[in-house]
Amino acid sequence: MEHRKRLFCYIFIAAELCLGAAQVLRIGGIFETRESELVSMDELAFKFAVNNINRNKTLMPNATLTYDIQRINVFDGFEASRRACDQLALGVVAVFGPSHSSSVSAVQSICNALEVPHIQTRWKHPSVENKDTFFINLYPEYTAIARAILDVVTFFKWRKLTVVYEDSTGLMRMQELIKAPAKLNLKIRIRQLTPGNQDARPLLKELKKDREFFILFDCSYRTASELLKQLSSMGMMTEYYHFFFTTLDLFALDLEPYRYSGVNMTGFRLLNFDDPWVASTIDKWATDRVQGPKQESGLMEGVMTTDAALMFDAVYMVAVASQRATQMTVSSLQCHRHKPWRFGPRFMNLFKEAQWDGLTGHIVLNKTDGLRRDFDLDVISLQEDGTARVAVWNSYRGMKLMEKPNRDKNTNVTDSLANRTLIVTTIQENPYVMVKKSDKELVGNDRYEGYCMDLLKELSNILGFTYEVRLVGDGKYGAQNDKGEWNGMVRELIDHVADLAVAPLTITYVREKVIDFSKPFMTLGISILYRKPNGTNPGVFSFLNPLSPDIWMYVLLACTGVSCVLFVIARFTPYEWYNPHACNPSSTLVQNNFTLLNSFWFGIGALMRQGSEVMPKALSTRIVGGIWWFFTLIIISSYTANLAAFLTVERMDAPIDSADDLAKQTRIEYGAVRDGSTMTFFKKSKISTYEKMWAFMSSRKTALVKNNKEGINRVLTTDYAMLMESTSIEYISQRNCNLTQIGGLIDSKGYGVGTPIGSPYRDKITIAILQLQEEGKLHMMKEKWWRGNGCPEEDNKEANALGVENIGGIFIVLAAGLVLSVFVAIGEFIYKARRNADIEEAFCFFYGMQSRQFQRRGSTSSSGSSLSNDLESGRLLGDDTD
Repeated sequence: MEHRKRLFCYIFIAAELCLGAAQVLRIGGIFETRESELVSMDELAFKFAVNNINRNKTLMPNATLTYDIQRINVFDGFEASRRACDQLALGVVAVFGPSHSSSVSAVQSICNALEVPHIQTRWKHPSVENKDTFFINLYPEYTAIARAILDVVTFFKWRKLTVVYEDSTGLMRMQELIKAPAKLNLKIRIRQLTPGNQDARPLLKELKKDREFFILFDCSYRTASELLKQLSSMGMMTEYYHFFFTTLDLFALDLEPYRYSGVNMTGFRLLNFDDPWVASTIDKWATDRVQGPKQESGLMEGVMTTDAALMFDAVYMVAVASQRATQMTVSSLQCHRHKPWRFGPRFMNLFKEAQWDGLTGHIVLNKTDGLRRDFDLDVISLQEDGTARVAVWNSYRGMKLMEKPNRDKNTNVTDSLANRTLIVTTIQENPYVMVKKSDKELVGNDRYEGYCMDLLKELSNILGFTYEVRLVGDGKYGAQNDKGEWNGMVRELIDHVADLAVAPLTITYVREKVIDFSKPFMTLGISILYRKPNGTNPGVFSFLNPLSPDIWMYVLLACTGVSCVLFVIARFTPYEWYNPHACNPSSTLVQNNFTLLNSFWFGIGALMRQGSEVMPKALSTRIVGGIWWFFTLIIISSYTANLAAFLTVERMDAPIDSADDLAKQTRIEYGAVRDGSTMTFFKKSKISTYEKMWAFMSSRKTALVKNNKEGINRVLTTDYAMLMESTSIEYISQRNCNLTQIGGLIDSKGYGVGTPIGSPYRDKITIAILQLQEEGKLHMMKEKWWRGNGCPEEDNKEANALGVENIGGIFIVLAAGLVLSVFVAIGEFIYKARRNADIEEAFCFFYGMQSRQFQRRGSTSSSGSSLSNDLESGRLLGDDTD
């Protein structure tokens, strides 16, 4: 009996020892070391994860995790194979590492043969045959990463992109992007960093010269850290460049020197910093790293890289899978025997089925190939307060933008450009930018004044930036030549020589394609600047001007016609004939007052509003008279209404009144500023009138002028009309009363602040301009600089007394009428005198003839008495008058 009890105790103790041995799981790690580091980051994360699991028994309450670490040199595949065999001989449930592709393949072949899981946390291109059945990789699947890169490029709507890759694996990761140009209208330029040479400045210099502003870098975080330093030394850390790094460790780099440079920098982040457990774990890691060996340069102090986080999660995935594995024993495996681990396939399936919310998000493996295909990537961007998450990309759902925090919604635009110094290009043009007159020597921005300088000052006060004003080198606004090359301020913006162009720069379609514009701060149009036409004083016969010569002729013809019609109708109607002898009703003698002269007298009297003694009696003649009176009423009223203006107003005699008048003639030369927006308008216009005008301007060498000042001088000194913006004409005409605007506006456009394409300043300046507009400051600035001494307004002149030069013609007509009446009276007298003389001569002649006749006949006294009676009765010529 005692023997049985003792045997039972021995068996129980042996079972406890066996059970205790089963609770210890060993994992192997093969890590490559570099000359610059004593211990790799992956090895530190490997140990950190094992210690965390053993310290916190919630995940493996009845087991202990231990490890075996082997260090090898980089690119030493033979050594990696030997160390892997050593670890398998000790008995491990999984092998971690190494990271280099040649070493990975050697270790993978051994693990496949012995059916032990091989866990990888670095990017590896999958084999074509896909025979690595015991291979697990927690690094995001490469085709999904390629789609994420393509989605980000598509989101930014880039049309031109330069891809810079470090090694051949980068081209594999870029396959989706390289295929994109066919469907996205994307122009891609591919360049490679010089292998083995960390100095990329020659390549960066070439990219800067070619104005490649959108660059994608596919490289490790170590190379990215060096590139950032070299980009800064090349002056490429500006707001016009956008750098996209595909490394998942952009957040871990020391970006402090570039936070306030304004550069656009985008990258991916796999770590889930929003999880409290992740944040506390990373804090513990940072604490251990500060106390441990010094980290690599370029990384922030105490930061955990993505590879380290993936190694941490891989170790935890082993713990999760082993927790579900029951009655699993780990045996020693020999590489030369090729006897696999009998629990290997089972543990491999448990590993693929395991799920874990780790440092890199929710981990789910594909059960077929053991790759991580479902994952989230944070799209991060460099901002002034550090890197911030702007979007989340999922391998199945795509990209989703993040909502801005409430603090960003209330951010004042005043702080947007604070502490930045912008280069502003402009052009000397009154009253926009003028050289300030001063007895003292002025320097910097104090040398200039004008509307644009005040606008710059207001924008600076709102947005908080400082600026340096520079006049454009060639003195031109900006136009495109036949080769497609730009000049002037537009060229300086294209070349990023200047950050802003604050000048009377017109917003046009062709300019908008190469630069960006803010909302217009001033609206205007093209018009004609010409000399003010010479005024003509009213002449002595200006009283005739209220009616045109044609109307005067028609009035005379109407008066003549009405008089003739009245004469004829008065002859036809019986009611206009009357008996002149009222006392002798039986008399057959009748008369008509409307003789031809009386008819004309009636018409003239009515026209002069005086009437006449002859009045119509018949209904028909009264109808003619009434219609004539109505006609004369309208004519005289219209004449009187216009008479005052024509007697007092000085008339302007302008040779042209519109652009059509200019186009129809060639005597007056006209043109615009060379290479300006006005010239471009006529050059590109398809309207026939403007095409004709452009043909005239382009055919004459002297039609186009260098600047507005030269054009104004030509307008004043020669017969020249200048086409320019209405605002400039308004300013000039306020200061030179000899110049004026002819006609209305030919088009409608606006002046805007120019910025390079993609500049982050445009939207902020637009908001500031709208604020100035709503506050009325833009109008006040225009009133300040446009208001001149002013020219006397003709409409405000007081009525002056009429002089001889105004109504002298009336006295001339009166004098002419008096003289004419005198001559007519003399004519009538002479006519009457001659007629009476003729009558007396005829009387004497016939009397003499009668006397001789009676004497020949020997007539008696009775005959003499008869002759006397005949003379008295008027029968001188022998016949009765009646």
